Amino acid sequence: MATPRRDTRGIVDAADFLARVRFRRPEPAPSLRPYVEHYWLIDWDLTEPYVSHVVPHPAVHLVFQRFEGQEPFVEIAGVQQGLFTQKLEGRGRVCGVKFRPGGFRPFAPGRPVSHWTGRRVHLTGTDPAPVLTPADESARVAALDAHLLALAPAPDPRADLATALVDRIRTDRTMRRVSDLAGGEGLSVRRLQRLFAAYVGVGPKWVILRHRIHEALEHAEAEQAVDWAALAADLGYADQAHLVRDFTATVGVPPATYARHRAA
Repeated sequence: MATPRRDTRGIVDAADFLARVRFRRPEPAPSLRPYVEHYWLIDWDLTEPYVSHVVPHPAVHLVFQRFEGQEPFVEIAGVQQGLFTQKLEGRGRVCGVKFRPGGFRPFAPGRPVSHWTGRRVHLTGTDPAPVLTPADESARVAALDAHLLALAPAPDPRADLATALVDRIRTDRTMRRVSDLAGGEGLSVRRLQRLFAAYVGVGPKWVILRHRIHEALEHAEAEQAVDWAALAADLGYADQAHLVRDFTATVGVPPATYARHRAA
């Protein structure tokens, strides 16, 4: 199974985000790593409101949250298909679990992961205090470990397959067509689509296209001069216009405009 990336991929204007909040991605306990990509901890103390934007990954999140003026709460956030926006103000803390694609289903086997797609569901009966209260970061990580281990996820070979297939999309830049992904596993396209609906929450075509946008966003973040036509070809687009269209629909502005803003 491929090792997941450890970066800020997907965070829009990552440098500005990191300048305003304290953001960390600690590892879960070893026995949880087949299911959990990483934890993510955010603390902030802002003098004025800030709105963060993220181009979501094909991942379900379990999130413990404390916002100033609100009661702490816990929610399941299914795969978000559009740009995720969150307003932060005052002081607050969030401790999240990012499940690997396929990794959430063993914790909630009663429903396909597509049931949660596009939804943010508050969990009643789950006390957020053990995770959110400790001042010590390692204690918060230990509390997340304890919470997940108590749920005793059952091994599921189909979940492992879904995770491996998404990892292949993420690491193999030649994997550009759903039919190629299905054929490599001896599956029909229809069976592959059913597997992704049940264990990932979105279809394989969506995952391939979203990976392309994450790649393009990363180039726009890291490079001052991007050859968008060459990048479009490298990512498997028919032409630059298709990349521009997908990037604009997802991020809200064309890639060249985004890159100019970042450079400024």
